[in-house]
Amino acid sequence: MTQDQWGQLKQNLLNTVGKNNFATWIEPLEFVEIVDGVASFHAPTTFLGNYVSQNFGDLIVHKLNEGGANVRRIHFRVGTTNTPRAKASAARPAAAPAAYETVTASATAQPRLADTPETIRPATIDSVTDAPSGTTIAQDLLPGAPLDARFTFDTFVVGKPNELAHAAARRVAEGGPVTFNPLFLYGGVGLGKTHLMHAIAWELQTKRPDLNVVYLSAEQFMYRFVQALRDRKMMDFKQLFRSVDVLMVDDVQFIAGKDSTQEEFFHTFNALVDQNKQIIISADRAPGEIKDLEDRIKSRLQCGLVVDLHPTDYELRLGILQSKVEQHSQQYPGLELAPGVLEFLAHRISTNVRVLEGALTRLFAFASLVGRPITMELTQDCLADVLRASERKITVEEIQRKVSEHYNIRLSDMIGPKRVRTYARPRQVAMYLCKQLTSRSLPEIGRRFGGRDHTTVMHGVKRIEELRQQDGQIAEDLELLRRALEA
Repeated sequence: MTQDQWGQLKQNLLNTVGKNNFATWIEPLEFVEIVDGVASFHAPTTFLGNYVSQNFGDLIVHKLNEGGANVRRIHFRVGTTNTPRAKASAARPAAAPAAYETVTASATAQPRLADTPETIRPATIDSVTDAPSGTTIAQDLLPGAPLDARFTFDTFVVGKPNELAHAAARRVAEGGPVTFNPLFLYGGVGLGKTHLMHAIAWELQTKRPDLNVVYLSAEQFMYRFVQALRDRKMMDFKQLFRSVDVLMVDDVQFIAGKDSTQEEFFHTFNALVDQNKQIIISADRAPGEIKDLEDRIKSRLQCGLVVDLHPTDYELRLGILQSKVEQHSQQYPGLELAPGVLEFLAHRISTNVRVLEGALTRLFAFASLVGRPITMELTQDCLADVLRASERKITVEEIQRKVSEHYNIRLSDMIGPKRVRTYARPRQVAMYLCKQLTSRSLPEIGRRFGGRDHTTVMHGVKRIEELRQQDGQIAEDLELLRRALEA
């Protein structure tokens, strides 16, 4: 294609994208060459190249093919050129919407399905160059959801509840031979599933840029499938998803009950496994517990490595807070943090890591705005609503069940009339925990323990309080049980 033909194509793009978009994003581009189905352009900045590929890449490929060129994808060379227009373009700042201000050289794309049969893969940036250093970095843009730059292995805090999931994710991210397929990560809200998925994608982009890695949510998979049906481009859809090296689908529970989407997901899954391609799936529950998910899909999801991300414990929550404090301290230098605040938050906000991180962000922002150090009083005032919402209502029945499991005795024996030491001590421990962790009165607690008098409960609570100071084993048992109940 000649420069004149590129000029004509640009005029066509002007009519398609509009004057403002054209002036900001298309006009600064300089056509270089087409080699082996790859159209090369010069872009004045990495950001502009990423933005164009993300938002107009598939359109440019389509227009090039319409003009007679055989183009499968595009890439941008970023740096200085000797053309006057390129110099003028480089000098002109590319104003972008606020939503795209954080896009970097490793930004991901969300292209539409190919408009022509030849365009199977989405527009990609094969190599982008940082102008100051001139270093070329291989980058294949993921044809799925954008990746969050914060979600890397370096920022993932590892603890006992998530160490297996982290180790499995690390192994997959090495990009070596497929050892378990699929890797299925599941757990409740805010436990790190999406963080690990993004971290795997970032690591693969760095270590194995030759791999075609696709990360997207189950909802996006369903949307692409419906769009392909509507546009009668199912062959493009099938070729796109069967040509990937690593397929990552987040929140797969959302395809449950969607029969046609499940059918296509099933065939895509089988095709990739047959080619020994890696599949990574996440959900909020185990495969067998996802309601309305077809049995054949459940069976295949369970044939790989299924890893549960357990609820966070106190130590892990505290570690997460400490890592976040380091980041906030750079944003708010000189802000004092009183001792005990992080421990207080890790103890009180125990259900959701996102809520925990949000509470810390809010606390730092509030203290900075009012110009006060972060004290316990300020924390309780600033986060009063969060702390109230995070209060977990522990029941007497739950305490009784946990204590009986911990001491390996039957619940009926602990509540029953037997007074032998084997049952009496766990009974007193349970009474003590009921007094400490619930708002029930002593007579109410006594009634839940076989109709005992409130004085019996008082004696049991007092006895455990004494033993807690004298007996290290009792103190350890109480702490373990308290953490298990509050987790």
